[in-house]
Amino acid sequence: MNLNQIQNVYFIGIGGIGMSALARYFKYIGKQVSGYDKTPSMLTNELIESGIDIHFEDNISLIPTDYYVENTLVIFTPAVPKTHSEWNYFIERHYEVKKRAEVLGIISKDTFCFAVAGTHGKTTTSSILGHILFQSGADVTAFIGGIVENYNSNLIGSGKTVTVVEADEFDRSFLHLRPDIACVTSMDADHLDIYGTSDAIEESFREFASKVEDKNNLFITKELPLEGVQCAINEDAVYKAFNVRIEDGAYVFDVQTPSEIMKDLHFGLPGKHNLMNVLMAIAMAKTFGTPTDSIAKAIASFNGIRRRFSYQIKSENLVYIDDYAHHPTEINAVHQAVRELYPGRRVLAVFQPHLFSRTRDFADGFAESLSKFDEVLLMDIYPARELPMEGVTSEWLLGKMTNSNKKIVSKEDLLGEIKASDAPIIVTIGAGDLGEMVPSIKKILNENI
Repeated sequence: MNLNQIQNVYFIGIGGIGMSALARYFKYIGKQVSGYDKTPSMLTNELIESGIDIHFEDNISLIPTDYYVENTLVIFTPAVPKTHSEWNYFIERHYEVKKRAEVLGIISKDTFCFAVAGTHGKTTTSSILGHILFQSGADVTAFIGGIVENYNSNLIGSGKTVTVVEADEFDRSFLHLRPDIACVTSMDADHLDIYGTSDAIEESFREFASKVEDKNNLFITKELPLEGVQCAINEDAVYKAFNVRIEDGAYVFDVQTPSEIMKDLHFGLPGKHNLMNVLMAIAMAKTFGTPTDSIAKAIASFNGIRRRFSYQIKSENLVYIDDYAHHPTEINAVHQAVRELYPGRRVLAVFQPHLFSRTRDFADGFAESLSKFDEVLLMDIYPARELPMEGVTSEWLLGKMTNSNKKIVSKEDLLGEIKASDAPIIVTIGAGDLGEMVPSIKKILNENI
């Protein structure tokens, strides 16, 4: 498919974080962009403000009349059901209909492509890498699965020769990519509704890793059963972060590379998991040839990603942090970072489980992770693309938690419960629509300061 011949791009599920990045990209390069999403959100509002037409009703009469077969690309998210009227309209009329991952593969095919894979850490690592490359003057476009605070966008740059993409394992999407340099941050079991077993997930990652022909260009953590360049923190590895300390709330550390020691690097994102994320980004940037000084300046100026340990309130008496964590490993990372930064202080965690299948598959892990907090408010499960599953409920999950200070809370009662808490540290966690409530939560908490 030749993108130069495409005049119109239509998105089914345009409000998704990955889909919206593509929508911004096509809008930027001069295509006519419009689409459908199920519900309005902060992301769809931002797209509408940029001039993209979006509707929220599955209605083929709302598709622009000048979107003809020969000049239109249709991009859909796998979350869209096969009964969707608009989707069927395009399929029946033989439009060019592709998944987001396929389109990313087409865009990046003729570029020097960086791909960041892993069940955790993709968005942060690709954001840091995109920021480093852009700030160093590379001709880069980075497609990010989150809103990068430095740019208030999930798209970094407008380059034509270098791309940074998140290699998403969901639905085996990352197998559409042909990376020149890649990393794998983790291979934990996830998306078992798609894969069935953890062995199937591992095999898919092996297939992705095989796409990087030169294993000197594939970066991995030490525990992964893959061939590549190992990265580690305070352990022997080709790329090693060491002499790690916290100064003024930020990490300061050194990095051993194959050719030098990078001294006194400053990085503001908390949590040991983020040290590995920035180390991976450094390793890929160094391999690409980015100067050491440019790397150091870029990581010091990196402000993080919306909903990734995102400070909403940071005062002496009250701290409110919002995070996208939706897997036990990610919740553990949030907990570790909070305890490291605020030792001995009481922490309230508000968690909205994401997907019935994920809640079922990792219930014991969720219960163990959440029980580490001092107080937990547990919301109903956010279904996303799924129908309810018998016996899989928040009440069931709550019963597995060992924390005695735990409670089920509805969306309607959440603000009042948070306001009534006297915890000085509050974290909201989850990948559902909890993120839409963050401004309201922030507002009621500011009234308490």
